[in-house]
Amino acid sequence: MIEVKNIHKTFNKHSVLKGISAEFKEGITNLIIGGSGSGKTTLLKCMVGLHEPSLGSVLYDGRNFTSMNFEERIEIRTEIGMLFQGAALFDSINVEENIMFPLNMFTNQSEKEKRDRVNFCLERVNLAGRNKLLTSELSGGMKKRVGIARAIAMNPKYLFCDEPNSGLDPKTSIVIDELIQEITEEYKTTTIIVTHDMNSVMGIGDHIIFLHEGKKWWEGSNHEITTTNNKELNEFVFASKFMKKLLK
Repeated sequence: MIEVKNIHKTFNKHSVLKGISAEFKEGITNLIIGGSGSGKTTLLKCMVGLHEPSLGSVLYDGRNFTSMNFEERIEIRTEIGMLFQGAALFDSINVEENIMFPLNMFTNQSEKEKRDRVNFCLERVNLAGRNKLLTSELSGGMKKRVGIARAIAMNPKYLFCDEPNSGLDPKTSIVIDELIQEITEEYKTTTIIVTHDMNSVMGIGDHIIFLHEGKKWWEGSNHEITTTNNKELNEFVFASKFMKKLLK
């Protein structure tokens, strides 16, 4: 479980996060949603240590990540898998080398052990045998699946996904969503997904927090989100004409 307690973040006297507290449990998909500028990406960056909170703390299974120095954080960082927006694969190396990158960085495994792990991860994301393909040979959906394979290479306890469906067509987006959900349930990871994709919200939103103007404005599940009377949340959820028709 990951806990965030009273997180504030200020940039040049501009307050972006204003006292956010939440719990993200293992084995379910936890979504952070909100409009542009609501603070969702800033919150994710505070959680993984890319930003330091101005106030408040982040706890990984009771371990206060915020109070740790760089060396003390290494253990937790090896337990984190990250799927970046756009997958963020290295163009100059092949699929196998991309997935092997964190294993080379953080483990002393033999070449055989690392290759076996790469093969396992590729099979898990339905890309078995694609080891030697270059990034330029991959479709958008395949890049995301390779990104997921790299994110789970270290068998992480915590999985962060930043806009995993950006740039994908609706059908491929569903495949990626379902894959993330399957991995979360199968390995009991604590999974945090930052998204503005309503298909993802409705499809895999086991636990959702909605940010508005840097505050936690609403919290619930995909079963509750369409029946709330929260004005700002409804404006976000039913922003499109299609979703407005569903409301009627």
